[in-house]
Amino acid sequence: MRGAKILVNTMTEHGVRTLFGIPGGANLPIYDELMESSIRSVLARHEGGAAHMADGYARVSGKPGVCLGTSGPGATNMITGLATAYMDSSPVICLTGQVSTKVVGNDAFQESDSFDLMIPVTKSNFKIHSADEIPYVLNRAFAISMSGRYGPVAVDVPTDTVAGDASAEPTLHSELEYTRTDLSSFSAAVSMLNGAERPAILVGGGAKWAGCGREILELAEMLGSPVVTTVMGKGSVDESHPLVMGTTGMHGRRSSALVLDEADVVLAVATRFSDRTTGKSTDFLPKAGIIHVDIDGAEIGKNVKNIVGLTGNCSEIISLLRNSVKRGTELRLPWLRRVSAVRSFCQCEFGYSDYPLKPQRVIYELSRLLPEDAILTTDVGQHQMFAAHFFEARGRRRFITSGGLGTMGFGLPAAIGAKAAEPETKTVCLTGDGGFQMTFGEFSTAVENELPVFVVVMNNNSLGMIRQFQKHFYNNHIFSADYRVHPDFVKFAESMGGAGVVVERPGEVAEAIERGLKSDVPFVADVRIDINEDCLPMTPPWAGKNGTIYGRCKWKDVNDSEIKSFGR
Repeated sequence: MRGAKILVNTMTEHGVRTLFGIPGGANLPIYDELMESSIRSVLARHEGGAAHMADGYARVSGKPGVCLGTSGPGATNMITGLATAYMDSSPVICLTGQVSTKVVGNDAFQESDSFDLMIPVTKSNFKIHSADEIPYVLNRAFAISMSGRYGPVAVDVPTDTVAGDASAEPTLHSELEYTRTDLSSFSAAVSMLNGAERPAILVGGGAKWAGCGREILELAEMLGSPVVTTVMGKGSVDESHPLVMGTTGMHGRRSSALVLDEADVVLAVATRFSDRTTGKSTDFLPKAGIIHVDIDGAEIGKNVKNIVGLTGNCSEIISLLRNSVKRGTELRLPWLRRVSAVRSFCQCEFGYSDYPLKPQRVIYELSRLLPEDAILTTDVGQHQMFAAHFFEARGRRRFITSGGLGTMGFGLPAAIGAKAAEPETKTVCLTGDGGFQMTFGEFSTAVENELPVFVVVMNNNSLGMIRQFQKHFYNNHIFSADYRVHPDFVKFAESMGGAGVVVERPGEVAEAIERGLKSDVPFVADVRIDINEDCLPMTPPWAGKNGTIYGRCKWKDVNDSEIKSFGR
């Protein structure tokens, strides 16, 4: 049997139904077999877009997303997408063509050492040397990507290994990877939680993969504990729950930061404690004992020291804790009253009807109008942080973003991958004009494959977050942050077979969102927002919490002195 047929059959056996990629000379034998298979091939416009699509597909389906590129530039173009998936622990299988094994090392046309190039941005990496190795390597790749802490796996496939025949019949042999479990500190963790007067739960992105949002809320109700999420953790718990405070971190909600400041025990679930979450490490959780639950033992104690660590499946560990701790809501009524007050007072307000249009109004309307099971992907920049702050991830809503690498251009292709995973689900990409222009060629991919994603472009004709940093930290030296060419995104969408609308006034936002959600073709809302509206609050990592910038952000029903009394 030809190697390419073995490869395609093996993917089919692993449940692959959709593949994202671009053909090239080195991977044409694979595409030749795909033509006769049940796997849907989505032709991307750039290999980087294909990798992001596979990532978005994985985050929605819960299964590995597969991307396929050719050798040389096809492989190198995928590196940023793999790095994005690696930082966010997303299971992506990246197949790259390679020149024939007979000429590897001879600087052949479109040859690159993709194996070594991808080592730093993948969980594991394989190079196939013969057609006989294909089943074993692919089985290992799928198993590794979905075991323990999820992550991308790259497979380098020389063209002669898929063009030639294998000497034996392939067998599907799935080698499972087992997660190391360490619960030696479980009793200590239970004692800490039972003894806490002011417990809090911090939820990271790994909780989404574990699917333990319901268990976390049940534990929070048992303890009488507020729940705070990182940006990556947003969407793991229902934010309409009264104990959920929202996101914390550099642009997080003040209510979340204050609760963590006051807590005497923090249960951290599936988080890396990144600098965007902790800020200045000496200021982070100043009064709290910390319990860290993570599937990856290497994360325990890496960024935050002096903790009690529990390693293993987060869903199972949270369930064990829920069944082991004492109900403490009555004992913690003073803490719950304080939490409720902070949640009510610390709601940053904005000019709802202001013109120029405020980005917060756009997020507010999206939060109000999107279905309870909608998927929202974001790009990277101010709009991303506005969404983390103001969008309510309630019900079954999914919030998908590049939180680790911070990859501009991620939003649109990730939305396409997400839509391919759940075609019937309303899928919205929230992006800025800067990020959109990095990958907006993929809009035609959405049109071509009849994937009607709705793209909301927060358009301020600039790199908004760069502008904000230059304003606050570089003496207002605005340089190389403003665009002098302003594309017509609506005409762009229409030229590719999509549709769109320009939004300039606050009263136009809701109607545009409703049109976008109803559209049966990919749709762009070009929303012209206030270029001078900063994404606040903002706590620079080097400044600590005392360096938080509030600017024009006003707090609901409370004056500044009352706010400062919380968390002190």
